[in-house]
Amino acid sequence: MKLLRYGLLGHEKPGALDANGHIRDLSQVVPDIAKEVLLPQSIERLKKTNLTTLPRVDEKVRIGPCVGHVGKFICVGLNYADHAAEAGAAVPSEPVLFMKAISAICGPNDDVIIPRGSEKTDWEVELGVIIGKPAKYVEEKDALSHVAGYCVINDLSERRFQLEGTGQWVKGKSADTFGPIGPWLVTRDEVPDPQNLRLWLEVNGHRYQDGSTATMVFGVAHLVSYISRFMSLQSGDIISTGTPPGVGLGQKPPVYLHSGNRIRLGIEGLGEQNQNIVDPG
Repeated sequence: MKLLRYGLLGHEKPGALDANGHIRDLSQVVPDIAKEVLLPQSIERLKKTNLTTLPRVDEKVRIGPCVGHVGKFICVGLNYADHAAEAGAAVPSEPVLFMKAISAICGPNDDVIIPRGSEKTDWEVELGVIIGKPAKYVEEKDALSHVAGYCVINDLSERRFQLEGTGQWVKGKSADTFGPIGPWLVTRDEVPDPQNLRLWLEVNGHRYQDGSTATMVFGVAHLVSYISRFMSLQSGDIISTGTPPGVGLGQKPPVYLHSGNRIRLGIEGLGEQNQNIVDPG
């Protein structure tokens, strides 16, 4: 099932794609695509809904972030060996974790705003994992049962803020609009193998990233299990699982985003995002 949220910023409504790819309004069924609605029993009830009986939504509507009321936005760094190499970093012996502010979350096709003082705004297509059943000290063999579904994420980064100052990566990852998620939350049953998905990203029509989740250093099940050792994972938490090579930082010479650029990215079976890059107001 492909779940989504649509409507004006801050006033999104729950929806789903029907068999013909039309958006159907789920407002009569659930209050939002968030929190308890992501629990396994709730997802199962949603799958039994006859979407053709629900109101059809205008296809021109804005698509919002596919999950609402996110508690934690957890990211995994250097999780593709070839990306670590282009960044000049060693392949980590265990997952590198950092947080992205939830205020960075935006819709998949919203404008990306370059933050003031930015010189090195960069792109990163990533597989997003959305937690359904809460997880704490979960064994790897059971980890995927805690996943509600998957989505596309663009983990935008300002490399100077991230790498050239003091402190942690979070300030280079958390500018407003630096976390487009969606267009859909694709439920776990429709993604039988999260380690076999093609993902790609283009800037102004040039393909910079073209990889596969098969080359992750640490797979989704390991990441969910590992993270649950250090913090409980709650319904609606997001894990962004790392990016394949081809980011702007890794180009020779480096290439960064500027106002007027356009990004297009996607993951096999999970949909596409399209973003215009704009200067701060």
